[in-house]
Amino acid sequence: MSQADSRFMRLALSLAARGLGNVWPNPAVGCVIVNAGRIVGRGWTQPGGRPHAERRALDQTGARAHGATAYVTLEPCAHYGKTPPCAEGLIEAGVTRVVSALEDPDPRVCGKGHAMLRAAGVEVITGVMGAEARALQAGFLSRVEQGRPWLALKLGASFDGRIALSNGESQWITGPQARARVQALRARYDAVLVGGGTARADDPLLTVRAFTPLRAPVRVVASRTLDLPRDRLAGSLDQAPLWLVHGPQAPEEARAFWSGLGAELIEVGESAAGLDPVAVMHALAERGLTRVFCEGGGQLAASLMAAGLVDELIGFTAGVVLGGDARPGIGALGLERLADAPRYRLTEVQPIGPDVLARWHRA
Repeated sequence: MSQADSRFMRLALSLAARGLGNVWPNPAVGCVIVNAGRIVGRGWTQPGGRPHAERRALDQTGARAHGATAYVTLEPCAHYGKTPPCAEGLIEAGVTRVVSALEDPDPRVCGKGHAMLRAAGVEVITGVMGAEARALQAGFLSRVEQGRPWLALKLGASFDGRIALSNGESQWITGPQARARVQALRARYDAVLVGGGTARADDPLLTVRAFTPLRAPVRVVASRTLDLPRDRLAGSLDQAPLWLVHGPQAPEEARAFWSGLGAELIEVGESAAGLDPVAVMHALAERGLTRVFCEGGGQLAASLMAAGLVDELIGFTAGVVLGGDARPGIGALGLERLADAPRYRLTEVQPIGPDVLARWHRA
């Protein structure tokens, strides 16, 4: 890998990141086209998934694409969908070298894009900054390879891991800077997920209000019987999509009420403790979600954790102590051995106003 290849791929990765939260079910891809050492085109996947990054970059290059190198964070697509294949577009534009970070595991592509390019005489280099690209594409890769979205669990908690007093009071444990950062994080995920208990306790909007996102995250509430407050959630269908995941026993009256407002109802099976968390994640992936931001509550967090579905922990910790009688951020896991506890590795830590943000990825 040359210094130039890594430099231009790093730029392509930074462009790709602009699509996070906006492009599902497509991957967030970045593309930089370089001719004689100069950037002649750049692009990233647009909201809703189209146009693709390569098409956006090619539209800027014109004749300058002839003899150029294209740096792409994911293998160019090779199949006809709503648009022609990006690999074909690169060939027709006269690009003579393609540097890609990852092979696309989507069965419709999966090496076919690289093969199409090579068959046309284009030099193809793969694996450049592959680890960085895989981290960026974690949601898309999880959906294709595991059949479920990448799941981040966010907790705003006291120093001793509590999210509310025993009487339910929770506003506000963390400060305004932390709450503003949560708003920004929501916009980088396809969906925001909470359980029915959190919805009943807070009747949250779950929208991005600090700014207007390019694409509003889907609001997902997991509630076995659809026993939900009919105030803020019910009155905000015009602000963001609302998906309600429920069990087979949800009353018809509740189903009719929510579907009549425009909410999408998703029925899944149940486990002994409530909705089957694996079925919930698979149902969200089937509808195209790649990255989900879970904001509680404790019972939902525990069920997802126990099922091994939490890929990332995002914790905002405040310098306040609430004590053992306060409500824990994560419900009981029933562990009998410390060796069985889920382990995560620290990837980021920084002060956010008076609080501390820490991010952890599955070990």
